Amino acid sequence: MYYCYILLSSEFHIFYFGSTENLRLRLKQHNSSEVKSTKPYLPWKLVWYGAFETEKQARAFELYLKTGSGKSFAYKRFVSVALKKDFVKGRKGSPKSSETRRAKET
Repeated sequence: MYYCYILLSSEFHIFYFGSTENLRLRLKQHNSSEVKSTKPYLPWKLVWYGAFETEKQARAFELYLKTGSGKSFAYKRFVSVALKKDFVKGRKGSPKSSETRRAKET
């Protein structure tokens, strides 16, 4: 099985979309600073994942989720529960992708 997943940085209030064959190992890598793109935004929490039969399917869905309509779909259908909990913990605005966050920092 291959997985597409969504992570939430509770400290920075951003989402990360990815895909992998080993979900537990990949989450561990994200939270132990082994992934360059997610290292600055630790810690990460898994908020959604979906299983696919092939790597191609998981990767295609990941790429879709990274588009504007895909993010909108994900926020509405997959992460609304995580967002509600995050608002209770102090979120002040709408979710931002890690790509948007990096663009604003440079």
